[in-house]
Amino acid sequence: MNRDKIIIRTSIIGIITNVLLSAFKAFVGLLTGSIAIILDAVNNLSDALSSVITIIGTKLSGKKPDREHPYGHGRGEYMTAMIIAAIVLYAGITSLVESVKKIISPETPDYPAASIVILVAAVGVKLLLGAYVKKAGERVKSDSLIASGKDALLDAVISASTIAAAVIFLIFDLSLEAWLGAVISIIIIRSGIEMLRESFSEILGERVEKEQSEGIKGTILSFPQVTGAYDLILHNYGPDTMIGSVHIEVPDTMTVSELDTLERSITEKVIAEHGVILAGISVYSLNTTNDRAAGILDGIRHIVMAHEEVLQLHGFYISEEKKNIIFDIILDFACPDREKIHQDITEEVRAAYPGYTVNITLDVDASD
Repeated sequence: MNRDKIIIRTSIIGIITNVLLSAFKAFVGLLTGSIAIILDAVNNLSDALSSVITIIGTKLSGKKPDREHPYGHGRGEYMTAMIIAAIVLYAGITSLVESVKKIISPETPDYPAASIVILVAAVGVKLLLGAYVKKAGERVKSDSLIASGKDALLDAVISASTIAAAVIFLIFDLSLEAWLGAVISIIIIRSGIEMLRESFSEILGERVEKEQSEGIKGTILSFPQVTGAYDLILHNYGPDTMIGSVHIEVPDTMTVSELDTLERSITEKVIAEHGVILAGISVYSLNTTNDRAAGILDGIRHIVMAHEEVLQLHGFYISEEKKNIIFDIILDFACPDREKIHQDITEEVRAAYPGYTVNITLDVDASD
């Protein structure tokens, strides 16, 4: 079964389960006069709506590439996740308002034994549903399903808290309904904010995960002609579409024909092993015929790495014919003044090697 079918099937199961749970809880809440149970029912209904939106988003993101969107519509899933987060946030705010009203004007709830049994059963169902949805989401890398699964597990905890409040009322005649409703609302609001934050982060573009970065670079370095892989940048066009670029370091004796063959081979292997399309492979030339290059590199490395803000030096090349020294540096994002550090390093290298033109590129710390 392909990814879209798994997401849709899982979402349909979630819709049916949440609608049934919502109906049961609403009935129990109205029967007992419990605001916490009613709010819990509303939360289940919002979960069902989230599953509907997940299905719609999956259908839209599954559309084939077109002239306006040559890389497909996969990012539509992130927009879906944002809509779901907004629904959860709205439900939490609405619930908090109703809970505050009940705190100001309290009502005494009533708990028939049947209602407690139904709530206990609901907790079990939510635990099973949450585990199932979360596992399916992780298997197909669907943020919407993973979020729904986590939300379902949280619902189980909330329902368990409602049961605890009912038990406290029956034993001690102490009503915590309105206060519990407020706590539930705050938890829902927090969940919605966190979901929004994660969706915004993905849309803005996140750092390449260390494991993925090291894996791709390892594949590239498996080619004997490649002595270094740097500046890996990946652009996410959906959970299953990643396009990127990388710099490779190769001997300066390679011909254009040899480079062309090498780059094509790297592209094919990275797609096969990691599912990532390297749309651009740029080249750093490694000095192999200049006997002075290694000594100059060591001297420059000593100067550059003396600055604690520098994370890496790479792409070094020296041209004796043109009297050029070229290399890249990566600075820590915590560096307070990147341009000043860049300028200081440039001046120090020029002072140490006055006979050369020094060109230093300031790279971004985009991947490990």
